[in-house]
Amino acid sequence: MCGIVGFIDTKSVESKNEIIENMMATIAHRGPNSSGSHVDTQAALGFRRLSIVDLEGGSQPIYNEDKTMVITFNGEIYNHSELRADLKRKGHIFTTHADTEVLLHGYEEYGVELLQKIRGMFAFVIWNTETNELFGARDHFGIKPLYYTEMNGSFIYGSEIKSFLQHPGFKKELNTEALRPFMTFQYSALDETFFKNVYRIKEGHFFTYKNGLLEIKQYWDVKDNEKKMSLSETVDLIDKSVQESIDIHKNADVEVGSFLSSGVDSSYVASVLRPDKTYSIGFGDKTFNESVEAKALTDMIGLNNESRIIEGEESFKNFPLIQYHLDEPDSNPSCVPLFFLSELASRDVRVVMSGEGADELFGGYQTYGFYTKSKFIRKTTSLLKKLPEKARYSLAGFIKEKQFPGSLHMYSNLAPAEECFIGNAKVFEEKEALEYLTSEYSKSPSVSDIVNKQYKKVSRLSELKKKKYLDFHQWMPKDILLKADKLSMAHSLELRVPLLDIELMRVSEQVPEKYMINSENTKYAFRQAAGRHLPEEWSNREKLGFPVPIKDWLREERYYQHVRELFSNEWVKEFFDQDKIIQLLDDNYEEKVDERRKIWTIFTFLTWYNVYFINDGHKPEVSELTD
Repeated sequence: MCGIVGFIDTKSVESKNEIIENMMATIAHRGPNSSGSHVDTQAALGFRRLSIVDLEGGSQPIYNEDKTMVITFNGEIYNHSELRADLKRKGHIFTTHADTEVLLHGYEEYGVELLQKIRGMFAFVIWNTETNELFGARDHFGIKPLYYTEMNGSFIYGSEIKSFLQHPGFKKELNTEALRPFMTFQYSALDETFFKNVYRIKEGHFFTYKNGLLEIKQYWDVKDNEKKMSLSETVDLIDKSVQESIDIHKNADVEVGSFLSSGVDSSYVASVLRPDKTYSIGFGDKTFNESVEAKALTDMIGLNNESRIIEGEESFKNFPLIQYHLDEPDSNPSCVPLFFLSELASRDVRVVMSGEGADELFGGYQTYGFYTKSKFIRKTTSLLKKLPEKARYSLAGFIKEKQFPGSLHMYSNLAPAEECFIGNAKVFEEKEALEYLTSEYSKSPSVSDIVNKQYKKVSRLSELKKKKYLDFHQWMPKDILLKADKLSMAHSLELRVPLLDIELMRVSEQVPEKYMINSENTKYAFRQAAGRHLPEEWSNREKLGFPVPIKDWLREERYYQHVRELFSNEWVKEFFDQDKIIQLLDDNYEEKVDERRKIWTIFTFLTWYNVYFINDGHKPEVSELTD
């Protein structure tokens, strides 16, 4: 696992060398083992390496036989051995055993079709020194990040935006349109980031840059390929594919560990992988201490577990550093435990596996069907869902105006996804967010503008599949996978996600919808497959995510005062009605309301802004809280 940076412009070679070195230094945490660069009159490519495969010979950049092409690469290609054999048969000469070189010769041989052949997580660029063309691509799901900007005559790209701050042609400016949707989604929801004119290469896309022209194209998207299968056939296929994916994901020249929460996904991975060590985190009180449950499981199935308890003091002290590593604000509470969990694992290993992806592939979120514990409501809703579309939508409109036990569940199951689902996080209602924001930050694409861009592509699919599709292009690459990459790499730790694999995705596309979420459970067939490896109470356990005690924190005097001090800064008035956000905080502290997620979202943005704009993007020191 590594980090890449670079730029295309006509600056002098001497100047390029200094700039690329500074850019690489900013992301040294992504690759502490070594660094390398290629600089010529047109381009500068930089690389930081975390050695995982071919420990001695895999340093980058890597060149082809005649040195007309050079590559830098962040990620892992899990089927590189098979591709290497084919490329050797076609006459390509390899100088390393690294998967990076497979990408380079693969692009020479197959061109863009290479992207249809590789299995893995990746962000890479290839520079052609003869044609002066830069080619780059990002993996199918967006597991690995890749950003770019065109500014002041330079095309700049990299694994992390913070590296751009080291380029003299980069003008740091806040994207005023990003804050309003962030208040609702909890993450940076636009294609343009919180930094003006900085964009992501989207998941499943590649780009070319030549003669000042940037062209971006999609090479992959989710498909609807549902098959008629029995439950037993479905479970057999899922379990076989999960085991095969975990097996191929464990290939490394270093030890591989596993994250372990109390949920089914990471437990399934750990039980199949059977690593020497699993890692868990908790928050003291057993209510928030998943490490207790994780230890119980590892004792049952004979695995070792390392865990630690995180207190509020440590969480708040490190929060600016967490937002620094994320590049953009993300108020997902799970960012906090993930940061500390990664640090814990990094003490022993360079690679860990985690359970991201199973919910999106196999229907694990309650919001996909708004799963309820009431069997009567579930079964009634299941019957109503069989109504013709027009009748179903009409009934949903009627129920929306009513309030009775189970009405929200029924409405969410019967209404069109476009009307009721924006993803698996929703903090402020859009109208409510406008009440807190100043006029300058109230202008932005609407929530419906953002989600309907995806919904229009799958308008003929079922409501469940539309919701999953939206999450594949919003929630997952812009929140779940982003924090997984950034917060693990903050500790020079490679995080692999075997449940989010292109071959397993092809299995998911075949699974009958009734075996995803139904009147029995979410992720129904997947849980049955996991149950072959886990005690029943684990395979059927309700999803918790990373429970974080922000409710308690915000009602504890010292943390409340810490947040209030931030809210009271003069510069905060640029963004928010300051009296209103302080009143919200005070009312929550006095237990008049419970608005922890709204407060945490505002706190997150202000913390991030303080790091990148008030303190000019310098890496924060971890300091004591003031009492």
